[in-house]
Amino acid sequence: MWEGLRLQVFFLCLGAALWSAAAATMYRGSGPRERGHRRHLSLHRHWERGKEGQVLHRSKRGWVWNQFFVIEEYTGPDPVLVGRLHSDVDSGDGNIKYILSGEGAGTIFVIDDKTGNIHATKTLDREEQAQYTLTAQAVARDTNKPLEPPSEFIVKVQDINDNPPEFLHGPYYARVAEMSNVGTSVIKVTATDADDPTYGNSARLVYSILQGQPYFSVEPQTGIIRTALPNMDREARQEYDVVIQAKDMGGHMGGLSGTTQVKITLTDVNDNPPKFAQGVYAMAVSEDKVPGEEVGRLKARDPDLAENGLVDYRILEGDGMNLFEITKDSETQEAVVKLKKPVDFETKRSYTLKVEASNPHVDPRFIAWGPYKDTTIVKISVEDADEPPTFMAPSYNFEVEENAPAGTLVGRVHAKDTDIMNNPIRYMIPRYTDLEEFFTINHEDGIIKTTRPLDREAQAWHNISVSATEIGGHHQDAKVRVNIKVKDVNDNAPEFAAQNEVLVCENVSPGKLIETVSATDKDEMAHRQHFHFSLAPEVANNHSFSLKDNRDSTASIFVIRKGFSRMTQDVYHLPIEINDNGVPPMSSTNTLIIRVCSCDSKDTILSCNVEPFILPAGLSTGALIAILACIVILLAIVVLFVALRRQKKEPLIVFEEEDIRENIITYDDEGGGEEDTEAFDIATLQNPDGANGFLPRKDIKPELQYPMRPGLRPIGNSVDVDDFIKTRISDADNDPTAPPYDSIQIYGYEGRGSIAGSLSSLESVTTDSDLDYDYLQSWGPRFKKLADLYGTKDSADDNS
Repeated sequence: MWEGLRLQVFFLCLGAALWSAAAATMYRGSGPRERGHRRHLSLHRHWERGKEGQVLHRSKRGWVWNQFFVIEEYTGPDPVLVGRLHSDVDSGDGNIKYILSGEGAGTIFVIDDKTGNIHATKTLDREEQAQYTLTAQAVARDTNKPLEPPSEFIVKVQDINDNPPEFLHGPYYARVAEMSNVGTSVIKVTATDADDPTYGNSARLVYSILQGQPYFSVEPQTGIIRTALPNMDREARQEYDVVIQAKDMGGHMGGLSGTTQVKITLTDVNDNPPKFAQGVYAMAVSEDKVPGEEVGRLKARDPDLAENGLVDYRILEGDGMNLFEITKDSETQEAVVKLKKPVDFETKRSYTLKVEASNPHVDPRFIAWGPYKDTTIVKISVEDADEPPTFMAPSYNFEVEENAPAGTLVGRVHAKDTDIMNNPIRYMIPRYTDLEEFFTINHEDGIIKTTRPLDREAQAWHNISVSATEIGGHHQDAKVRVNIKVKDVNDNAPEFAAQNEVLVCENVSPGKLIETVSATDKDEMAHRQHFHFSLAPEVANNHSFSLKDNRDSTASIFVIRKGFSRMTQDVYHLPIEINDNGVPPMSSTNTLIIRVCSCDSKDTILSCNVEPFILPAGLSTGALIAILACIVILLAIVVLFVALRRQKKEPLIVFEEEDIRENIITYDDEGGGEEDTEAFDIATLQNPDGANGFLPRKDIKPELQYPMRPGLRPIGNSVDVDDFIKTRISDADNDPTAPPYDSIQIYGYEGRGSIAGSLSSLESVTTDSDLDYDYLQSWGPRFKKLADLYGTKDSADDNS
């Protein structure tokens, strides 16, 4: 048994001698482990005596083997001896055969069935399979009878450093804020090694930086990349390409290595203030610009990004703060200077503004680097523009008395040219503002006068416009409103406010108030001015009515007699004088109509109309109504009779039962033409049924047969078809039996043997004929087209 152990150690040492010193070192390191796993088994069993006196002998097992090892990636010319299997029952005479089964048996591992030596026939890779489980058995060579039960053992593949480190997740991308402190962690990179990490230093990795110094560094053991320089500025350089190496064998010489790339981007922080490119900006604005228009733009540049680069603008001071304003274009981050109020070149020609630009978002970490703002000066010059004339007042109000004669002065408007040229001004009144031309204006001095007397009562105000236009230049013009008030003159007499009749009862008692009258005046009433009423002189002493002036522009009418009679007089006219007490005073006489009415005992008016007191004898109201009813009935009978008479009028066309039909006569025989007088009579062809001169209708059935009308005669053998058609049309128009609708008459006979031949256009263009068609000219205007076609052709042939 110890002999087998000595042989195994010998072969292991021999295999180690074939490898490098490093491999030998690894192998020797495994020697104690092998010895720790050495097994001593016996194939024989012995029985020893038990408590009952039986002797039990325990047979000693005869297998001798170890946990075998084989170095990977062996490339020698001979198979590698892995180890030897030996049994104590093997006496060396060759009667025992060793059998190997399991993973790789027969392909990777082979055994000498006589000696028990195991060899590896192929190169092994620990990264593909780290160990193999095999089963060994000793059997009799001649009977294959097992001499020992099968037993498993393991062949481990011993690792060597044959795999470099790999970065499985590279390349890497990382971001770190600019101006970060030294040592700020950026990213961690990790490499893996396929070699056995539990054996030797094959999988012990060390990280180093190959590219990216002096900006970044890497921790050798963890692979964490950190910043190595302070105050790295994104605006100076934004991206860095760093190369990291991972090396096994603890970084010693002879170790394998792998690399990866790391792209590091510096992110932005607000570490830069805005800055104007110029200390002074010059702008210009024309005086004709309106508020809200853009004057110019300026920009403070901030190299920071996003919200760190936002800039706000404001006007700090300057003489143009009230005339200009500043806004920001959010897309371009520019300051936009706009006109806030109109500017005038003649008043002030330049303005100065002090503009500040600042960051709205300041990072507190860098606030000591401030201030995060900048200022500049903006000088704005006002440019002269050809402006329209300017009136001295925004509007004018004038007064003129009514009835003033034509040419009366109303007022004067004045405008001037504010430009340097100071061009003269021409005035005019646009006609659309003074359609009736009540006023005129002097074109040079702007004096407005009337063209006719004005009537305040017709139009109290006149609102016109006056335009002022430069003479020369661009003919700029301006307009102003002129309001003209017509002052009142007392030129209208007062009159009654209402023209109503006054009703009074016949039995009215004396002294009773029957009406209170008031007056109105088209003229304006002065303060405390009132109307004065009085009876006209011709009725001042009448005995029926009296008048009392109430001194409040009203007057009361009273009855001064006892009772009235409608039979005697039913209407009274009372003239009243009204004075307006104006300057000059105006008065008028107005007539008050008083009507006498019939009243009951309670003074309720019953009737004010004149009624007949004597009616014709024997006729009452009921009798009159009966007479009127009879007259209406008679009129209704007459109207009904006339209507029935109109309905009984006989129709123009008589329809009999089963007599409504179409009468169509068709002649399909062409005949021999106009010259064929033997077979047919041309008169009969023209009217087959009218050879005797009678022309019946085919579409109706007339009640009477009308004789031939004088002046009409049958057409004989005439060849003038135009006259024939005209005759037919005339007969149809003058026929009293013709219905009120059109009828169709067909003339389908063409004749036979005509020298004109066929009139079809299908053959005319292809037929060469030497016939003479001049006679078509005598057929009338209806055949003029045919005559022109054929006659023209013949004429053309003759000319050619």
